[in-house]
Amino acid sequence: MIKATVKTLAILGASGHGKVIADIAEQLGFCVSFYDDAYPNKKNIEHWPVIGTFSDLLNVPSTNINVAVAIGHNNTREVKIKTLAKNGYMLPVLIHPTAVISKYAQIDLGSVIAANAVINAFAVVGRGCIINTSAIIEHDCRIGDFTHICPGTSLAGGVSVGRASWLGIGSKVKQLIHIGDNTLIGAGSLVVKDISSDVTAYGSPCVKVSENSQAF
Repeated sequence: MIKATVKTLAILGASGHGKVIADIAEQLGFCVSFYDDAYPNKKNIEHWPVIGTFSDLLNVPSTNINVAVAIGHNNTREVKIKTLAKNGYMLPVLIHPTAVISKYAQIDLGSVIAANAVINAFAVVGRGCIINTSAIIEHDCRIGDFTHICPGTSLAGGVSVGRASWLGIGSKVKQLIHIGDNTLIGAGSLVVKDISSDVTAYGSPCVKVSENSQAF
């Protein structure tokens, strides 16, 4: 009898978001373990083991392991993903079974699509993105690398969002709007005009309130 191959997934970051990724991964048939720089002081997260640090992970042969990066801070997630990719690690796209993904959508490596998210026809999601619970990415949207679309956020058709931006929980974006790079849109905002790069903006309607500190 030929034994079925067990898929393994190392999750970098023993965090709340890590728990979400672990849940998705198990539903996709992965066996999960965690790596976190708090090890050995932190040896488990819920029932999952934490078995090493990021340096320990980089000592595991890249041909033997899939890796997901469960780090919410966009720029830190970018650094870790780029390091892992440079070293040949597999960075699968993880899609919750309840998510609805058009066959015409494109999703790049290392991105995570959470429960009940919708990504519609000809939308493009970049590398290392988080499309969180019940987010809606409508047709022809473009989401830049390492951007986080928070739970319940809705993007109408043709919206473009730059790299490493953060759209807060429950925000809504009118069709054909452009949001720049490294920009934070506050929770519950209604975006009806373009928002430039490197700013914090919020409100209904959403307006710039400050230059951002990239602390997201």
